[in-house]
Amino acid sequence: MRMKAVIFAGGLGTRLAEETGSKPKPMVEASGRPLIWHIMNNYARAGITEFVVLAGYRGDVIREYFANYWLHETDVTFDLASSSVEVREKRGPSWTVTVLDTGQNTMTAGRLARARDYLDGTFFLTYGDGVSDVDVKQTLAAHRSDSRNLVTLTAMRPPSRFGALSVDAGKVVSFQEKPLGEGPWVNGGYFVVEPEVLDLIAGDESIFEQDVLPFLASSKRLGCYLHDGIFQPVDTIRDLAALTELIERGTFPWT
Repeated sequence: MRMKAVIFAGGLGTRLAEETGSKPKPMVEASGRPLIWHIMNNYARAGITEFVVLAGYRGDVIREYFANYWLHETDVTFDLASSSVEVREKRGPSWTVTVLDTGQNTMTAGRLARARDYLDGTFFLTYGDGVSDVDVKQTLAAHRSDSRNLVTLTAMRPPSRFGALSVDAGKVVSFQEKPLGEGPWVNGGYFVVEPEVLDLIAGDESIFEQDVLPFLASSKRLGCYLHDGIFQPVDTIRDLAALTELIERGTFPWT
């Protein structure tokens, strides 16, 4: 499948300030790996290996991570006398990653518009702070099932923060700790997008979620795919701990 995945990675991540003071949110680590690495792996298992990262705040951290990827992921010999570095065995994905500086204060749709020169057809789009096992091939199939769709949104159910009680006649008869898949459907942040959408973006101040998606919905051009699987957004330290627990249980196929 020769398509690209575009990843929003430029926001400040203020609600996760404990982690994002020195790095952008997609570079916050869950079980020793950046969030963006987990997101890319989900695309890669569907054959999507070309990525465009829309960086802004601390984009240098993202660039340095990929520039030194092999130093993080394999055995390396440093010859201090000759100042040489030898990578012993390259273990890692065959990805192509383009990191764009889209400006620190640019809004989401504005960031996407700045990637126009790198997008030459239908593409995937997501945020750098939500990890899911969504089957992106199925999102593409849903998108293509209606020729009117300019964007197809993946609706998901985020995990509950609280346990669920079943009560009868003044007694608790059952208790379920943080049930999955019982809340309302929300925008899960995994999209399939046609390049014509870029023409709807007015400029850097345009917001994808407020300006583009409502317009497409009102004109019946916004498709929807329902994902009943795992979706873990990371907005707080509590969310990060929940994601780390999922990863360390081997919940995701790439872990």
